[in-house]
Amino acid sequence: MNAPERSRSLFRFAAPNYFYPLAGRLAPWFAAAALVLTLAGLWLGFFVAPTDATQGQVYRVIFIHVPAAWMSMFIYLVMAFWSAVGLVMNTRLSFVMSQALAPTGAMFCFVALWTGALWGKPTWGAYWVWDARLTSQLLLLFLYFGFIALTRAIEDPRRADRAGAIIALVGAVNVPIIYFSVQWWNTLHQGASVSLTKAPSMATTMLAGMLVMAIAAWMYTIAVVLWRARSMILERERHTEWVGAVLEHEAQLKGGRA
Repeated sequence: MNAPERSRSLFRFAAPNYFYPLAGRLAPWFAAAALVLTLAGLWLGFFVAPTDATQGQVYRVIFIHVPAAWMSMFIYLVMAFWSAVGLVMNTRLSFVMSQALAPTGAMFCFVALWTGALWGKPTWGAYWVWDARLTSQLLLLFLYFGFIALTRAIEDPRRADRAGAIIALVGAVNVPIIYFSVQWWNTLHQGASVSLTKAPSMATTMLAGMLVMAIAAWMYTIAVVLWRARSMILERERHTEWVGAVLEHEAQLKGGRA
């Protein structure tokens, strides 16, 4: 198969009826990878990594906090990407993917804020300060909530898709503000320990644990989003023949197990 033929064969998965079974096959594998990597990352972070000379044991919250913060920003950018694709190419699956990502991104954003508060109390003496990084991260959580609320409040799916896409694209401006806030303003939040242009400022085992947890979070995200997208596809395509055939087949399988 030459390159154009392979490209055309991959594009067929943009159709909900092709994507639905593929997502069902892939999701369990990503979920299993997420479980294994999470156990490995927690073991590295809480039992192998050494105690920090300055912060003591409390620093270990970073093995949850940092991957959650990374994912909250990255997922929003992926949402904005799918929203742009949906607006430009008018593909239904693009809007489904964008909306399927939002609850998981909001969850990671909340976890980042919550674990940051747990770290901030012993470090800064307060659970919350109106720091530039914290405030922009809180704004990201509100953007997630606004996106979810708006897309679910509008009954017409096409209008909801476009309204949500606009929020996603406009809100994406906040992501670089979060990332560069510690460089642009004088903030209490420490700078990045991991950078593409500098050597990491932490022990190798600490870095390994953090990166494994970050990969685990991404595997979890893919699995959950695939399952959520399948549910959304069934809801949106419920009047089509192929969905009726799928539901009938699944009912027969359940009846056979019973």
